[in-house]
Amino acid sequence: MTENIDKNQESNKTSVEKIDVVDMLLSKNEDQTVDFETMILETQKRVWGSLKKGYEYSGMADESEKFLRKNIFLKLDMVVLYVDLVGSTTMTLEMPAEKIAIIVSSFSQEMASVIRHHQGYVLKFVGDAVIGYFVAEGNSLLVSDNAVNCAKSMISVIQKGINPILNQYDYPDLMVKIGIDFGQNIVVRYGSDAEHSHVDLMGPAMNIAAKIQNMAKPNQILIGSDVYQKLHPTSQKQFLEIIWKNNEWRFRSRLTGEIYKVYELKG
Repeated sequence: MTENIDKNQESNKTSVEKIDVVDMLLSKNEDQTVDFETMILETQKRVWGSLKKGYEYSGMADESEKFLRKNIFLKLDMVVLYVDLVGSTTMTLEMPAEKIAIIVSSFSQEMASVIRHHQGYVLKFVGDAVIGYFVAEGNSLLVSDNAVNCAKSMISVIQKGINPILNQYDYPDLMVKIGIDFGQNIVVRYGSDAEHSHVDLMGPAMNIAAKIQNMAKPNQILIGSDVYQKLHPTSQKQFLEIIWKNNEWRFRSRLTGEIYKVYELKG
């Protein structure tokens, strides 16, 4: 009897310690986050410079490619984030091509900047979408919270940083759809040249994150169940499970075979 009590106490102690560690890491992460107001001001300066003076962004260090080349054919746990610009087709019909190019380029590179500020990697730009990923490295709890915070920052940067500058030129506000999922992906290389052959990621998380993003509404953040289950309890309270209608969502869990749950950020 005493032995069982001791084991239960030890188990509870371990659980508490795990939560304390996560809280500590989250707190540490918050301390390291770049001052948000500074981020907004810098965004406004760059976007204004692009529209007014044809400012071109300095090329970002391709840390993602370096990372992928070091891990060719390895399977890695990671959180994948898709952010897609809403309404770019309409803008294309209503605005000069050169202005569209500047706006989409600025949007993409600002989103890439937010990903890097949250310790993520930018996989690639696909038209008016940006794909980022956050490597778990045995710490999926912190990484999942980090990816969600990144998504929140993206919307704030657009609403408070990019749109106020676009409004000065009577350009429409930008909106995005964001999808996030967690899972194991494999690093692939298309060709035998270790230095120059194209490298990419393949895996269920890549596919589901894209499909989740496609189901999002403008300025909505959707996350898969595998991300939700790894969020800090405080973060989980910010999300609601989506109840799909008319078979809108048919994708099934890779583990249970049941319909894969998707959650939306409240508000």
